[in-house]
Amino acid sequence: MIGTRDSITELVATRQWDQLREALLPLHPSDIADIIIEHPTETEGIIFRLLPKEKAARVFSYLPAAEQRQLLEALSNEQVRRLLDEMTPDDRTRLLEEMPAEVTRELLLKLDPRELEAARKLLGYPENTAGRYMTPEYAWIYPDMTAARALAKIRETGRGKETLNWVYVIDAGGKLVEDVRLANLVLANADAHVLEIDDPEVVSVRATDDRDAVLKAFAKYDRTALPVTDDHGYLLGIITADDVLDIAEQRATEDIQRLGGSEALGASYLDVSVGTMLRKRGGWLAALFIGEMLTATAMGFFEAEIARAVVLALFVPLIISSGGNSGSQATSLIIRALALRELRLQDWWRVFGREILAGVALGAFLGSIGFLRIVLWQHLHFTDYGPHYVLVAVTVFGALIGVVSFGTLTGSMLPFVLRRLGFDPATASAPFVATLVDVTGLCIYFGIALLVLRGTLL
Repeated sequence: MIGTRDSITELVATRQWDQLREALLPLHPSDIADIIIEHPTETEGIIFRLLPKEKAARVFSYLPAAEQRQLLEALSNEQVRRLLDEMTPDDRTRLLEEMPAEVTRELLLKLDPRELEAARKLLGYPENTAGRYMTPEYAWIYPDMTAARALAKIRETGRGKETLNWVYVIDAGGKLVEDVRLANLVLANADAHVLEIDDPEVVSVRATDDRDAVLKAFAKYDRTALPVTDDHGYLLGIITADDVLDIAEQRATEDIQRLGGSEALGASYLDVSVGTMLRKRGGWLAALFIGEMLTATAMGFFEAEIARAVVLALFVPLIISSGGNSGSQATSLIIRALALRELRLQDWWRVFGREILAGVALGAFLGSIGFLRIVLWQHLHFTDYGPHYVLVAVTVFGALIGVVSFGTLTGSMLPFVLRRLGFDPATASAPFVATLVDVTGLCIYFGIALLVLRGTLL
């Protein structure tokens, strides 16, 4: 593929358009999309115009939103209209969703009446629901048909459908009755009625179901396509595996952004305005900053102890960062386990027990490293921790066990609490857990210092 891209770059540079058209034809649409992305704006429009209209629509669906917008600006109105007509309804809907409102209006005006009606119908469903991702292009047959008649109908009407792996049986009013695998239909006796064909029970999602329900349905029933119905069971469209991959990617992106301590951007990074970026990141940062102010309050509470034993202040970053890191680890692991349904809410007590053991073990491991570091540095004369350096090392050892255990327990339990309250567990972002553990970590550290160093440094 690298050699092919090099030859295509050479053809573009030498403006050999006929040879370029021939070189693009055997390539997969996704590979052509990558080639377009790699070329400058003034060239990508030329490459795109060389493609046959059906392939151009498929290539366009693989391009990021920013590239799609640039390409639309480079095309004439007639070329845009043909492109939109050739795109599948779900891909076209996704494009219209991601474009600015004024661009969407202009694009809708370029559709022919039939496609315009379909696009507006899809856009009428709430955001992030099955109706936004479905396509009305599906193969259907009637329940009174024989296998032979059904196959004949599919041959007549099946071209251009999103998928033919599943064929949907609907009654005269359009209500979903059954779905049949095309393979089973082909292998059935010619005079067998379609409802007699042995197939799994029909499974569907409603147009108003949210994307999480769609993802769960695909994972649970192991389908490559699912029918979408209204509340009364009438078939509206289908969702296919490629749409589900888009939904899963979008969902994972939002969770990762929340885990980083930000609101979900809702668009690609470069498409989000600076103002929107500041708003989505500033709120979390302000909340975290206010939380960290409690750390300063805790430090002030132990000001007298710090004044008498300044050496304790040297280890504050070490202690609280270890607690925050352990909490971030735990919350990331539990959030992912909940998302994959490896854990359920009733498993919290099992996680509680495991994380207590893990926290104590990890704290003891880190504490041992801290203890050895203090003793070693003292004996090698790198740092003078005073005559009571062993007690200081014991304080750090004990504090790390307490802080790491608390951080691990907090990070693991917070996602369960949020899920129980009906919130997204991803809201328990790593920075949020770290901030919470920072404050309590200081209290644990200085509390242990008061017990160990009382009568010596304190």
